[in-house]
Amino acid sequence: MKLLSPEVLIFAYSNSFFPMANSLTGKIEWYSPDPRAIFPLYDLKPSHSTKQILKKKIFEVRFDTCFEDVIRNCANRIDSWINDILIDSYINLFHLGFAHSVETFLDGDLVGGLYGVSIGAAFFGESMFSFVSNASKVAFYHLVEHLKSRGFILLDSQFINEHTRLLGAIEIPRRKYLEILKLAISLRNVRF
Repeated sequence: MKLLSPEVLIFAYSNSFFPMANSLTGKIEWYSPDPRAIFPLYDLKPSHSTKQILKKKIFEVRFDTCFEDVIRNCANRIDSWINDILIDSYINLFHLGFAHSVETFLDGDLVGGLYGVSIGAAFFGESMFSFVSNASKVAFYHLVEHLKSRGFILLDSQFINEHTRLLGAIEIPRRKYLEILKLAISLRNVRF
């Protein structure tokens, strides 16, 4: 099993590409969609019901305490684009400080979370999972606040789907995405 090197992954993300495994063949394929889905970081507002959940602090939220568990839970679905090569490649990135997870716990048990890649002032959201209603949503809004507090300017959603649309994802032309990406990547003093 040949892993994707950290250098290849960082170069790819810095140039708008990200990998996904073909769920049938396992072959790694590279994508740079047009239009590109992003979250307008500073315009995101949780719904009234989500605000109530966040206010009640039902979940304990942690950062980077169980990255491997998060990525494996994200991969554990019938039609997954996250195979063992990608899991191990992102675990390597995590150990180098370029991949991160946000985890939600309920009564001490991991019940939801998300992971992604961080380069400069860009965070590339990869996947999320939830065993309990609202667990991944709470992780997402904690991520948003964390990124804003650190001065991030790009929260990449890659593709849009019904779930990310509900969270506030929008699509922008690839040309515009590349402009934002270039600026975000250049801000090397921003840290997750």
